[in-house]
Amino acid sequence: MSALSAELLAAAPAATEPITGAGDTRLAVAALVGIAVIVLLITRWKMHAFLALTIGTGVLGAVAGAPLAKTITSFTTGLGTTVAGVGVLIALGAILGKLLADSGGADQIVDTILARTGERRLPWAMALIAGLIGLPLFFEVGIVLLIPVVLLVARRGNHSLMRIGIPALAGLSVMHGLVPPHPGPLAAIDAIHADLGTTLALGVLVALPTVAIAGPLFGRFVDRWVQVTPPEHLTPTRASDELDRRPGFVPTVATMLLPVVLMLGKALVDVLVDDQGSLVFRIFDVIGSPLIALLSAVVLAMFTLGRAAGFTKERISATVEKSLGPIAGILLIVGAGGGFKQTLIDAGIGDMILGWSDGWHISPLLLAWLIAVLIRVATGSATVATISAAGLVAPLAEGMTSTHSALLVLAVGAGSLFFSHVNDAGFWLVKEYFGMSVPKTLKSWSAMETVISVVAIVFVLLLSLVL
Repeated sequence: MSALSAELLAAAPAATEPITGAGDTRLAVAALVGIAVIVLLITRWKMHAFLALTIGTGVLGAVAGAPLAKTITSFTTGLGTTVAGVGVLIALGAILGKLLADSGGADQIVDTILARTGERRLPWAMALIAGLIGLPLFFEVGIVLLIPVVLLVARRGNHSLMRIGIPALAGLSVMHGLVPPHPGPLAAIDAIHADLGTTLALGVLVALPTVAIAGPLFGRFVDRWVQVTPPEHLTPTRASDELDRRPGFVPTVATMLLPVVLMLGKALVDVLVDDQGSLVFRIFDVIGSPLIALLSAVVLAMFTLGRAAGFTKERISATVEKSLGPIAGILLIVGAGGGFKQTLIDAGIGDMILGWSDGWHISPLLLAWLIAVLIRVATGSATVATISAAGLVAPLAEGMTSTHSALLVLAVGAGSLFFSHVNDAGFWLVKEYFGMSVPKTLKSWSAMETVISVVAIVFVLLLSLVL
């Protein structure tokens, strides 16, 4: 178990008693009604996910027959524990991503890789670029950053927009759904008490073939179905266009990969070193913790990205400040999702699902994926789907090894990416930037998201048989 998970468990209330003694039927109805209310509030009344999750939690407790005071206690406890566990990590990830974008480091990665790539390998290069940039960046920020590059490459080389764009979108989407420090995976790791280093290692292992299949390979088929001309009204602009200089390629990549290397190093030491009192174990236990790993990358980025781009101390400080405002909504959604998750657990719904899974003889990984798929399709939000599904299947992780707990997180993440359609903000973002109609967006973007989800769960299930 990671230091993060251990701290969360220590801080959480010990073995909370059920807030209701309702039977399985009433609990099942309560869960369905609570989720249905969240779905309706988000989709029909366009309510912010934070408010929808908060109201849905109250409805869940009321239908389950729980006293209002206990429901509120469960919700606030879950919200506080979740924000305490992942809030700082999300903030550090946002800072790192903002420094990467504003310093021109992302543009340096793009230009260096494209300059050394032939035409035949261009789709693979776009997938690689999206994967590297997608590590610290939120999905929406990554799209805004990469779309100008995709449009420029397509126009200058007279390339198909789908052959270039689908690999880039696949790289961003897979990182968003499967690899920490993105909010969804972090929230699922917190809910399931999985080891972050192990989840990161297995997430990258699943992400690589998933991006290859859903990106460059699937892009060939999409190119036959959808013919799109890059929209003329979108004039690409890049952060580095206004800079006198920008960071070098090697320092930029090294900075982006530093937290990944540190956390993977800790996971490796945990497996190979038996003596927990040894110097090596104690060093990696500190530097490989998520907080220290991301904080180290942020501090390093101030020099390798900010100072290298000619930023003054004041501008670096302003960049950090600007990065924190946009994530307020994300933190509230993740926190409310944690409150909803804790209410589900305290009501006994998680234990009910655990009993059902034993009776149905269905793989917990497949069950987690199916639940996330249903919530994703209904709400359109990958983050809401991840948080809600993780809360429902958290009891399934009891007794699991750290490896299988990590795979349970990845199964939830894979399900949260299934079939993005008209109720997903990402759907409209891609549609407008690529200048596509709704049917063309469904045949390209939505189909790609479905391929990602299915391919990822297949690899997760295969890993569960091997590990």
